[in-house]
Amino acid sequence: MRRKPKTIDEYLAGVKGAQRTALDHLRATIREIIPEAEECISYSMPAFRLDGEVVAGFAATSKGCSYYPFSGATLAALGSKLEAYQRTKSALHFDPNKPLSRRLVYSLIQARRRER
Repeated sequence: MRRKPKTIDEYLAGVKGAQRTALDHLRATIREIIPEAEECISYSMPAFRLDGEVVAGFAATSKGCSYYPFSGATLAALGSKLEAYQRTKSALHFDPNKPLSRRLVYSLIQARRRER
């Protein structure tokens, strides 16, 4: 059984290729948008905590990458901005060869922050 990561660096050490590149880029983008956020692991995935609440996260998946706002309302609130992506109530799925834009990540984080 694989050991659960304790840090984002440990998590990313197990990710290779285009997924790793996309998630490194996403991590840097999130850090740029909310530099005051604390990096953490939540539900075994990289996440960012702001004022004690997780507001963003990501993961490598078998089919690509996913962004998690840690809220069931955030993705619904951005509806039309997300039409180009597959999603569930809690995850936005994207192709690692087509990473999320800074503008979209900013919108996702701002929508999540408004919920708090």
